[in-house]
Amino acid sequence: MKQGIYKVVSNEALTETVFRMVIEGDTSALTKPGQFINFTVEGCYLRRPISVCDWDDSTITVIYKVVGEGTEKMTAWKEGYECDVLTGLGNGFDVSCSGDEPLLIGGGVGVPPMYGLCKRLIAEGKKVKVVLGFNTKDEIFYEDEFKALGAETVVTTVDGSHGVKGFVTDAMKDMSYTYFYTCGPMPMFKAIEKTAVGSGEYSFEERMGCGFGACMGCSCKTKYGNKRICKDGPVLKREEIIW
Repeated sequence: MKQGIYKVVSNEALTETVFRMVIEGDTSALTKPGQFINFTVEGCYLRRPISVCDWDDSTITVIYKVVGEGTEKMTAWKEGYECDVLTGLGNGFDVSCSGDEPLLIGGGVGVPPMYGLCKRLIAEGKKVKVVLGFNTKDEIFYEDEFKALGAETVVTTVDGSHGVKGFVTDAMKDMSYTYFYTCGPMPMFKAIEKTAVGSGEYSFEERMGCGFGACMGCSCKTKYGNKRICKDGPVLKREEIIW
């Protein structure tokens, strides 16, 4: 984990409520797709944890949804704005488990960490399949970006306004894959758990106090005892989760 001052390079709306922000600074603490960073927002007591979508030697890309006061304030950060950030948080995905044909499943704001993971797996020569789930076509983002990476990409919408009508499980139930990775809301996870075949990893979206394991506020029960989502997660193996 590292703390530093990062400069906003860009901050743009992808949909009515979803924004993509690129910040510039030290990225050396980021080592795995699926990790997250923690922003200090002026006037807010707690930092805001946001999953990392992508990163390189000098920039970090995050995609966030406006859900409250903190993320609303973040939309006003313009190019050149300096923000206090903790980077390199969380355990990230274990890409060594993927096999040759991994399946990536992202729901809503659970989509961003799937992009960095997809990029890594394709660079390793894997044949990646991706299912992205949204409520309507107006909420869709990053479909073209996944396709540009070379992933076999399917989009589902609950109302059927784009792609497959229904939920991510409606698209994945007939797919073959060697391992699965997913990030999204708990109802989606529970549906995936009933549908998925074989092993996989779940990246949990959890309210966090500190973001690095000190406050114990995001602890959850597993088959191996209590684990902190921010420190021991956010990624947990399917076999260890108690639903």
